[in-house]
Amino acid sequence: MRMEGKRSSLATREELEKEKEMAQKLDLSAQSLDSLPNPPTNLATITKLDISNNNLESIPESVIARLLNLVVLDAHSNQLKSLPNSIGCLSKLKVLNVSGNLLESLPKNIEDCKALEELNANFNKLTKLPDTMGFELTNLRKLSVNSNKLACLPYSTSHMTSLQVLDARLNCLRSLPDDLENLIRLEVLNISQNFQFLQSLPYAIGLLVSLVELDISYNKISVLPDSMGCLTKLRKFHAEGNPLVCPPMDVVEQSVEAVRDYLSARMNGTAPSLTSKKNSWFGKLAKCGTFTSGMISSNVGIKDGHEGLLMSDYRSINGLASPRNLSMFSPRRLFSPKRNSPRK
Repeated sequence: MRMEGKRSSLATREELEKEKEMAQKLDLSAQSLDSLPNPPTNLATITKLDISNNNLESIPESVIARLLNLVVLDAHSNQLKSLPNSIGCLSKLKVLNVSGNLLESLPKNIEDCKALEELNANFNKLTKLPDTMGFELTNLRKLSVNSNKLACLPYSTSHMTSLQVLDARLNCLRSLPDDLENLIRLEVLNISQNFQFLQSLPYAIGLLVSLVELDISYNKISVLPDSMGCLTKLRKFHAEGNPLVCPPMDVVEQSVEAVRDYLSARMNGTAPSLTSKKNSWFGKLAKCGTFTSGMISSNVGIKDGHEGLLMSDYRSINGLASPRNLSMFSPRRLFSPKRNSPRK
């Protein structure tokens, strides 16, 4: 009898736990809802609300204001044009997912959600974020705002000192905030596919001491800051689709280490010249064996800003290079513009 009583008590306890868990999570996802129905439970007991994949154009202020213990709010893939101002009442909110909506801005009082750790607002129509949100959302670890219309990130972004992932690809970013070096925990930075808008990177990007992955592909960046030679933890770097000249793309395509070494050398003043001998036309000729290496090393001359050869000796070419025909094979003649002789 005692054993049966214990089993009955254990079963009752498990049922209560399940009921409590169900009461804490309210799933209204994928029900083609145009509006939220009256909730069947006390809203103050809900810790996770999933209203994703519906047709909601708004969320009632009164509903949000009563979700005092909400930790996770998932409202992705709806038709939301704005978020209720009462979202600032969610002092325990840690995860907010509003991706795949029609949002053009976020309410300023989202700053009052000071426990927020993850904000996902991808695939909206955001043109700006609240300027001062970084001053208050210091617990934010992941900020995803890709596929919007952002021209800049808030100047307060550098105060999000807990940030580990920042995804701002597929926007219209023209620059990055100053003082990025304050993001000492940032591990992943993706600012790719801002296309013609993003043309340079701030020097502070090389001071992100924890950065492991950096994607700047498909922008209009031609020069990387020398400071990026200090990114000792960087393991993944993507820069394709940029008109890079410093470092050259052939260096970038080698490895992260090659990029780091190149930029470190520039900082130390020892980087190779972009117009090195191996890249010049006479270097290529020497490599092909047309001219002797001795000629090139001793007879290279620069005149009027152009490379040229002052030759004192020639290697025979098919037995034709006799003193009589030397002028025919002069590099100056071969590589200078044709001159039309005056007709008599």
